[in-house]
Amino acid sequence: MRIWGADGTLQLDENSFTIRVVLSTLVTFSTAAKTTQDFSVPGVNTSNGTAIVIPNGTYTSNERQFETEMLDGVVRVYNYTRTYDASSSTAGTMRLIVMRWS
Repeated sequence: MRIWGADGTLQLDENSFTIRVVLSTLVTFSTAAKTTQDFSVPGVNTSNGTAIVIPNGTYTSNERQFETEMLDGVVRVYNYTRTYDASSSTAGTMRLIVMRWS
């Protein structure tokens, strides 16, 4: 991918920026109690990485989106919204994808 600035100069290209998937795994919470799971991703942190979770199938009416948090060398997955005290938790399975960019 190439991106040019407003002045027409090349800002970003395939030689100056890369994204690598460093972890792709299924995350399963079997209980609806609020809990977390940690996954080791050495060398990845908030300044060079991103973590997302995507559904591994169709949602049921009782399932909600998991949430991720990047830490230093660790990705934490929550089965609830961590910044909202009244959030409900959920059980189920989603795919965790961690990407390192440079």
